[in-house]
Amino acid sequence: MPRIANRVIPFGTTIFTEINALAQQYNAVNLGQGRPDFDGAPEVVQAYVNALQSGLYNQYAPGAGALVARQGVANFIGRHYGMDIDPQSGVIITAGATEAVFASIMGLIDPGDEVIIIEPFFDSYAPGVLMAGGVPVYVPLYPPQWQFNADELRKAFNPKTRAIILNTPHNPIGKVFSYQELTQIADLCKEYDVTVISDEVYEHLIFDDAVHIPIATLPNMFERTVTIGSAGKTFGMTGWKTGWVYGHPDLIKGVTQARQYITFVGNHPAQIALSEAFKLPSSYYEDYRAMYTEKRDLMMQGVNEAGFKSFTPQGTYFVMSDFSELFDGDDVAFSHYMITEIGVAVIPTSAFYSAEHKHLGSKHVRFAFCKGDDVIRVANERMHKLKR
Repeated sequence: MPRIANRVIPFGTTIFTEINALAQQYNAVNLGQGRPDFDGAPEVVQAYVNALQSGLYNQYAPGAGALVARQGVANFIGRHYGMDIDPQSGVIITAGATEAVFASIMGLIDPGDEVIIIEPFFDSYAPGVLMAGGVPVYVPLYPPQWQFNADELRKAFNPKTRAIILNTPHNPIGKVFSYQELTQIADLCKEYDVTVISDEVYEHLIFDDAVHIPIATLPNMFERTVTIGSAGKTFGMTGWKTGWVYGHPDLIKGVTQARQYITFVGNHPAQIALSEAFKLPSSYYEDYRAMYTEKRDLMMQGVNEAGFKSFTPQGTYFVMSDFSELFDGDDVAFSHYMITEIGVAVIPTSAFYSAEHKHLGSKHVRFAFCKGDDVIRVANERMHKLKR
């Protein structure tokens, strides 16, 4: 009798698929998935239309991505962080950031290698490591400030450690790692000759006085880091599924050689439009942050008034909230209660933990505030029922 592969049996259905289906069934306001309900910059959309209608970009892109898109990434990184990136050998364009993470794992990790994953983590990280034959080693962040224990971090490193997956600004917490925290990680990576797979898709979505620091900019870290970005997050076009990886050519070679057998190439017209998006003026990023700052504050007002205890996001468009004073069950039960009884869909954060540390997320849920202000207001109004 035919059967599915053993490697995928433990994975099941993603939590996003489950919550989206339940939200639709109960007509809940969906603050689960990080999917904006409004469009990105109109000039970037027009660039996509122009690319489609030109008749030049409706066939395969070059394997590493359209050169104008790779040059756009290199210019973008040089402009914002002062790094000199080779667009020919130091950048590839991917079918979104999730593929970029998977290709990086497949191209840089061998079976039996240990890979440190900081918890909570985006749900694709651990399956990618497991499918590559790697061994995940989990290091949790602890509330309320969501910091790692320095001794636990050091203990996770050993001669078998091949890589660490870093995510800053962090999904689902909204934390931006400090220079001190990044230095602690970097020093251990240099001591144990470890590669960093750095997921920085929310790099331009930061608030207040937070500063995003690419770990590749730290001393002697560029040659051991691949960094991942996303048009879906930076330019609000999640449906384009277009991302990028940049880094030292020796590492990018490994990512490229794995990626060519995953999707081969990405969406060609979207890559041309992406090259135009990189030309947006600095005012775009200022307006982008200002818009999301207002949405964050509106979301925080709602969760605070409803009785949640929440970490104020330093970045991303997520709020991580403790519901322990509102509900006796765990995060899965509370998420179902929120959808079926309150009419608001959220993500249970135990989905972002290993089995060993699920208890750390069992009293938290994640809200996504990449929604229209009216949608957030409706959700806030519905959540008033929690206090009553």
